[in-house]
Amino acid sequence: MIDGVQVIPLRQIHDPRGKVMHMLRSTDPHFIKFGDIYFSTAYPGVIKAWHRHSVKVLNYAVVQGMIRLVLFDGRDNSTTKGQVQEVFLGPENYNLAIIPPGIWYGFQAIGTETAIVADCATEPHDPAEQESLPSNSNQIPFAWIPIGPHADRSGKG
Repeated sequence: MIDGVQVIPLRQIHDPRGKVMHMLRSTDPHFIKFGDIYFSTAYPGVIKAWHRHSVKVLNYAVVQGMIRLVLFDGRDNSTTKGQVQEVFLGPENYNLAIIPPGIWYGFQAIGTETAIVADCATEPHDPAEQESLPSNSNQIPFAWIPIGPHADRSGKG
């Protein structure tokens, strides 16, 4: 596991009408602060990678579909520098992935349905504090596997 990354099981409450999927509460011990919340969708096979933030912490949960979240620690002062970590997120594996600043991350929608990723970030979106690399960058030791009918739409991430 990469230093600073947390994967926390989340609660789902089912009843005959549907379910409630908890994500993050201000009373949770891992809550830092609220800055921005957004939803990102990806069609099956689509890759959205690579990104890294210098300040904000990301809190990812997947409410529909399934993703392979890949993390790479490129931080010079980290005890886990150079390590890659994979986490599978979706309603069947409903967890919160907390991604600290300085970690490269990307995800691929896997399975047959569009993935919906919720991110409750600690800071509002600011393009100046984000870096990006193409999904096939040789700076990160991970090779995505093209899958599904939309795999060719991965683009730059």
